Amino acid sequence: MSSAMRSAVKDVAKFFPAAIISGRSRDKVYELIGLKELFYAGSHGMDLACPVKNSNSLFSHHSCIRRNYKQGKEPNLFQPASKFLPIINENWTVIAQRVHDILKNYPHLQLTHGRKVLEIRPIIDWNKGKAVNLLLECLGLNDRDDVLPIYIGDDRTDEDAFKWLSALKVLRELNRGYGILVSSVPKETEAHYSLKDPSEVMVFLRSLVRWKNSQIALD
Repeated sequence: MSSAMRSAVKDVAKFFPAAIISGRSRDKVYELIGLKELFYAGSHGMDLACPVKNSNSLFSHHSCIRRNYKQGKEPNLFQPASKFLPIINENWTVIAQRVHDILKNYPHLQLTHGRKVLEIRPIIDWNKGKAVNLLLECLGLNDRDDVLPIYIGDDRTDEDAFKWLSALKVLRELNRGYGILVSSVPKETEAHYSLKDPSEVMVFLRSLVRWKNSQIALD
């Protein structure tokens, strides 16, 4: 993450609850981002942590999982040794097939694909969409009409979050949330909107901050 993007994310977190949801381990994500103002959801949301400054007041919900940033040095708490980064392009097909063949002997594990990434997960009913729902529940924001969740993502696994937000809008007939796909090319997606690249994401985040500052000025 560039310093400019990090600054934009930090500014957004001053006004809105902001979270990073990743397939990587939470410790690794925190190491890469390094912002204490954010909520971190590693392993597709199965490992959650709240901002340090609010650790005594948030995440009181019994189903929320918290771990200290210094705990758990595994490469990935829920997906140990399940990622191959980076994958050498010419070996990708061979590696993917070999992993697929091995997993035939392990019926309780499933293989999912990202962009040149293989993930081995336990077969449980969990994804990034459910992680978004859990975060909103933890914050007491899931049933409020004055809250508009926005999810920005660029990976296939982010489609679960886009789909969850789409379903929520249909079920409640409210402008309850929007997914934003980041892609330089047109794709089939459950997201409502799209941005071309991280630079456009940064512009969008800064626009949210400007809007909030204007609302504060009016008050």
